[in-house]
Amino acid sequence: MDLLPLFLNLSGRTVVLVGGGRVAVGKLQQLLAAGARVRVIAPEVCPEIVRADTARVQVCERPFQAADLDEAWLVVAAATPPVNREVAAAGERRRIFVNAVDDPENASAFLSGVVRRDGVTIAISTSGEAPALTALVREGIDALLPADLAAWREIARTTRLAWKRDGIPMEDRKPRLLRAINERYEDRTEREALAERLVPWLNCPEDSWP
Repeated sequence: MDLLPLFLNLSGRTVVLVGGGRVAVGKLQQLLAAGARVRVIAPEVCPEIVRADTARVQVCERPFQAADLDEAWLVVAAATPPVNREVAAAGERRRIFVNAVDDPENASAFLSGVVRRDGVTIAISTSGEAPALTALVREGIDALLPADLAAWREIARTTRLAWKRDGIPMEDRKPRLLRAINERYEDRTEREALAERLVPWLNCPEDSWP
């Protein structure tokens, strides 16, 4: 199954979380970190959810009803497979994407392993079929990233502004960015230190860029 990678702006938007156990706690933290307003639906809710930020979390201690998805932008189902199936059906009717935790048969959206570093976000997915592999790849990518990634991001941000101003074509920007980042490491000692950070593609030939 080929998935479309997508980053969602959930700030101030309603997300329904079906389930009130330990797994739901982790998903709630992710959603709140993304700025969402979360409606939690479950017959029983663990204390961590009850104590959550009441300004952005609405807790309904009862079984799921299809109408709970009204006005939702996204649904996360962290319940039993039968309940997840009910949530998936209700979401399909309303054309709302449903993430069913560890239940790919009832999911139309898949949360990914995420690396967040210095304003850069990288997401990894195995289509919900191999979450342990997702975690391993995430850790590997995190180890691969340079320690000074924030400086790379600032170089990319400022040069992009200049390129847009000067009308530099999109296809010419990546080689220019590579050269600009390399200029940061004119000192040979710094270059060797960077190599030890396992960034083998930093000094790759420009014709290797698509």
